[in-house]
Amino acid sequence: MTFTPDELDDDSPQQEETSTNARWYAVQVASGCEKRVKTNLEQRIQSFDVTDRILQVEIPQTPMVKIRKDGSRQHSEEKVFPGYVLVRMRMDDDAWQVVKNTPNVINFVGSEQKRGYGRGRGHVKPLPLSFGEVERIFKQTREQEPVVKTDLGAGDKIMVLSGPFKEFEGEVIEVSPERSKLKALLSIFGRTTPVELEFNQVQKQG
Repeated sequence: MTFTPDELDDDSPQQEETSTNARWYAVQVASGCEKRVKTNLEQRIQSFDVTDRILQVEIPQTPMVKIRKDGSRQHSEEKVFPGYVLVRMRMDDDAWQVVKNTPNVINFVGSEQKRGYGRGRGHVKPLPLSFGEVERIFKQTREQEPVVKTDLGAGDKIMVLSGPFKEFEGEVIEVSPERSKLKALLSIFGRTTPVELEFNQVQKQG
């Protein structure tokens, strides 16, 4: 069965995917609900028996290391596209409904089609991601080095925890997250000297 404007809301697709090959689609979701949507959608795929049309649900993530205040490292993952999940599917009306009606799903990413009648906005026609986009996204999640994040910034007071300057106090003058290093001014032999330190060598004071 194919939707008509009178039968469903304004966001329904006009026609079925003509290709028999599954494609990746981006789906916008409520902020912070990516994992919840993924779990709910995977359950709905089973419940509505569309496993042959909705094949995969992914939240692209890259590794991240968070430097705690005490200098220790917390390994986690960071979403590549916050507010979106990617779904590999063969688009038809039933599969579209299963995704679109999942709690906290806002809409597919696509092109807005103007209505041919009445007032108001038209519907969004889901558009698949290009093969180049998909390859770039998943290559990034496979190969990217961990992003190091710290709450240290220029002007922060620090205590050195290890190395030749252990227990020295100083002030941060430059932070280089891509190198996991910072520069700080330390008082050495009565003189203020810039020193390069690893993130995990220091602890934020105050």
